Amino acid sequence: MRIFQGFASLPDFGRAAATIGSFDGVHAGHRALLERLTDEARATGGESVVLTFEPHPRIALGRAYGLRLLTPLDEKIELLAQIGVDNLIVIPFDRSFSALSGREFIERYICGTVGAETLIVGYNHRFGHDRIGADEIEAQGIIRVVRVAECRVDDRHVSSTVIRRLLDEGRAEEAERLLGHSIRKS
Repeated sequence: MRIFQGFASLPDFGRAAATIGSFDGVHAGHRALLERLTDEARATGGESVVLTFEPHPRIALGRAYGLRLLTPLDEKIELLAQIGVDNLIVIPFDRSFSALSGREFIERYICGTVGAETLIVGYNHRFGHDRIGADEIEAQGIIRVVRVAECRVDDRHVSSTVIRRLLDEGRAEEAERLLGHSIRKS
């Protein structure tokens, strides 16, 4: 997997399929989305591109009270590589970046800088400070959008928030089932 810090000096990603998110935990829901990403890229003879943030947006915006990250960046990189992602762009997240509208982010970075032809998103993903949804992006014809359905394990909704809550309650086994991998001991 090739790793890029920010948007400077990116190569030409051939027929790119992209996704974006914090991917904290790289849990079972993230894995479903990332597997769809790599499948879409392969189907078109293209490359998969994951965009993630460092630091986590809640940290950068001063809203991290009580936030316990599930995976530091180095572990996230390892897990993404194991899934078979071709490229990772680590976006330095700050207040200035957070001020972008969803449309501006998609047009300038996803379509423009990355050159993605397809955008893979979770069922409830929103973009930018204005929280634009995938339906609106698709309706405007900006980019082809592929949605991935909600992930459930043991009939439980999978999310980083749910996993954090389970860990806070001492329910590590349940958390690991939702993660789809063992919790690394620090």
